[in-house]
Amino acid sequence: MGERPGRPAMRRALVVRGGWEGHVPVEATGLFVPELAAAGFEVTVADDLEVYADGPLLAGTDLIVQCWTGGVLTAEQEAGLVSAVRAGTGFAGWHGGLVATFDGSHDYLRMVGGLFLHHPADFLTYDVVIDPAHAGHPIVAGLDDFTVETEQYWMLTDAHNEVLASTRFVSPETPMPVVWTRRWGRGKVFFSAVGHRLEDLRHPTVYELTRRGLIWAGR
Repeated sequence: MGERPGRPAMRRALVVRGGWEGHVPVEATGLFVPELAAAGFEVTVADDLEVYADGPLLAGTDLIVQCWTGGVLTAEQEAGLVSAVRAGTGFAGWHGGLVATFDGSHDYLRMVGGLFLHHPADFLTYDVVIDPAHAGHPIVAGLDDFTVETEQYWMLTDAHNEVLASTRFVSPETPMPVVWTRRWGRGKVFFSAVGHRLEDLRHPTVYELTRRGLIWAGR
């Protein structure tokens, strides 16, 4: 049955979740599935990385939200995912679900723009500062700087990222991006480093910028 005349086709979102259970992938993604639906996405959930080898499915997907910490992508899965994003499928997620995973998949890491290296053993209270140069970006527009108490990620990143918010490590004193976007071919990528626990994602500012980031990344 076709779309009703005058009614725009629904966009399609694919939520891929699994890996290390410490990042509660089912519960964490469950926070945002209703938001995606409210934004006009038809949402499909996959608990298996083999979905990335399904070329026709990915070609018809406007947004992939991934929460998968650890694990290994096969060459076919990596190629399928990276090719889909290059062709225009959005890719988005948070914390270890994007940057503490698939560390042997170099094309994947180049696409995401960062790799987790370290966090202090204890949770830290730290400030996240919106970059004034990007304060008008739709992901952070109208949001204030904020404070969280959680893991503070030290990451390798590259200059292709558009950093919307950052923090500063105390020892050694080092600035570190927290929220970034980037383009990969025709696809948009969104990442936020905050999201170790459900409590982190429920922080009002973190929740709002994450919600906006997921929707922004969609084609």
